[in-house]
Amino acid sequence: MTDVRVIMGSASDIEIAKKVTKILKKFDIDYEVSVISAHRALNVLEDTMQKDDAKVYIGIAGMAAHLAGVMAGMTIKPVIGLPVGGSNTAGLDALLSMVQMPKGVPVATVAINGGDNAALLAIQILALSDENLAQKLKDHKKEMLDKVIEDDQNLEEI
Repeated sequence: MTDVRVIMGSASDIEIAKKVTKILKKFDIDYEVSVISAHRALNVLEDTMQKDDAKVYIGIAGMAAHLAGVMAGMTIKPVIGLPVGGSNTAGLDALLSMVQMPKGVPVATVAINGGDNAALLAIQILALSDENLAQKLKDHKKEMLDKVIEDDQNLEEI
């Protein structure tokens, strides 16, 4: 069973997807990545969602970003929306497309271009039933704390 399925609306989202997969790799998460447009390949998306065995989904899309919402409508599993910037509205259109979902079809949405947090949220969901993964998350938070402390200690007078 795949832990996380990452679906991009188009290949132009690859750099954001790389942020996600970098974190998933760090935590040894089994994942798959696909390009499936909710607008151009709805039947492929539907077929994928029906046959897929992932525990958590991440939908990456920009502009009229309906991908994560459509995915959420096709599954009972958690869907994380990752809006992509770069449009005339700097990703605000994508963000609003993901957070303004109708009642009963939730999409957990992270910041525009927030690939790291999308991956970490997926990992947190998986860690609910995996003590080893939960410990890795605790270690990760400790690493972040240590980095802040180190940065503070290395701060020169300004």
